[in-house]
Amino acid sequence: MPPKVAETSGLDLSVVIPAYNEARRLGSTLDRVVEYLQGLGVRHEVLVVDDGSTDGTAALVEAHPGDGVRLVRQPENRGKGAALRRGVAESRGRRVLLCDADLSTPIEELPALERRLDAGAGVAIGSRGVEGSDVRRHQPVYRELMGKTFNRFIRLLGVRGFADTQCGFKLLHGEVARSLFPDVRTEGFAFDVELLWLARRRGHRVEEVGVAWIDSPDSRVHPLFDSAAMLRDVVLMRWRHRFGR
Repeated sequence: MPPKVAETSGLDLSVVIPAYNEARRLGSTLDRVVEYLQGLGVRHEVLVVDDGSTDGTAALVEAHPGDGVRLVRQPENRGKGAALRRGVAESRGRRVLLCDADLSTPIEELPALERRLDAGAGVAIGSRGVEGSDVRRHQPVYRELMGKTFNRFIRLLGVRGFADTQCGFKLLHGEVARSLFPDVRTEGFAFDVELLWLARRRGHRVEEVGVAWIDSPDSRVHPLFDSAAMLRDVVLMRWRHRFGR
């Protein structure tokens, strides 16, 4: 039996958005997220974790008039996984949505993930690789090949059963998120793999949900250097959990 999930009072949803030099596109994302959640009547907070940005990201968030928008500062750039770990630690919602700053998966896909949690899942992840997904603008061919290669690699390392671990749209029960993230030590883009591996290991049901997705041409993932770093991080993650290091 999966562990019971404690319910928290107060906020229905915490949206955690990692941001590194996102001043150009973050404003419209916050506008859309806040407008949508207010329209649903959801009691919410939107935590933007500024991961050591050198542009106007922090100032934009501090000045944003949206209900519940809050800035969390990282003193230096440490990576997406580290930023989300910090944001989740400060979250207060009954559920926690992990959402990318470019909103490649529209916020309107939230109900599809909520239905899975309503049905008993502890974690619901958006996916571009299962039935029901709708990729409206594809990545360049070399990036799609990079993603497929990465997924094959993680299956070889024993993290099986997922068509797409890297879509930046994941919903977790709040207490599940806050219990898992302290043990997610991967600080870069491969944090998703460790998060999902830990969730399954601790008995939480993880469900993959097809969502709409639109490629952002201004991706922060370098096709060579970040791909190599992600593969390295997955190997280290499995070594760490297998041998307790």
